Amino acid sequence: MEALDQLGKKLDMLLKKYTALEAENKRLKQTVATQNKTVESLTKKLASLEKGMVSVRIGSETENEEEKDNMRRQLDSVITEIDKILNTLND
Repeated sequence: MEALDQLGKKLDMLLKKYTALEAENKRLKQTVATQNKTVESLTKKLASLEKGMVSVRIGSETENEEEKDNMRRQLDSVITEIDKILNTLND
């Protein structure tokens, strides 16, 4: 009978540990999910900042207004072509 009582106590102790570990596991999963969202957000922000940095570099590398206007016209024509292709693909 004493052995049965000891097994019951050990079982209770194991069930308490299991419950605590489940709660910790749930908390850790939530932490990981939050951190993944943060990483994704920061990655998008970094990509945006890199694009802005490229624009600034392009703007500072071209010294006169004529070069900037030519560059703008070229970019406009490339964007127009991309829009046409996208419209064709969507049809």
